[in-house]
Amino acid sequence: MAPKGKVGTKGKKQIYEENEATLKFYTRVILGANAIYAVVNLLVFYSSSSFSTWLMLGFALSVYMGSYRSMTSMAKAAFAEDGTLLDGGIDLNMEQGMAEHLKDVILLTAIVQVLSTLSSYFWYLWMLAPFRALHLLWTNFLGPWFMADSPSAPEEVNEKKQRRQERRQMKRF
Repeated sequence: MAPKGKVGTKGKKQIYEENEATLKFYTRVILGANAIYAVVNLLVFYSSSSFSTWLMLGFALSVYMGSYRSMTSMAKAAFAEDGTLLDGGIDLNMEQGMAEHLKDVILLTAIVQVLSTLSSYFWYLWMLAPFRALHLLWTNFLGPWFMADSPSAPEEVNEKKQRRQERRQMKRF
């Protein structure tokens, strides 16, 4: 059963601590996925690793770097000169926020990177990210914009106004 009443808000300190824990977790995810990929593809199967292996590693690293830097800039806290916390940054654990999508991208990349140690074809799963982005773009921006009623559309005339207009026309003839 859902709790009744107003949803509680988080304080600056709680947001700061949760952001630090979230960034620490995603750092471990990134390092773990890269360690597995490096050990399997670049150490165990070094003789069979090709240019595409290095290329995909570079791609994954750039995705990680872009997403993680965006998250760290969002969570950047502001401190006063005496060390007190002025602002805890944007809450990275907020539902329906940009950080949620960045976390999804990091997790998708980590999963695909680890699965690609089994087969290179698992890199095609990364195509889920652009499809998800297009879906979000359509449902949040383009769909409502294209499907919106035009403001110049005639409003429904209620019955009283319609009868009144008919009587006026009858009087004119």
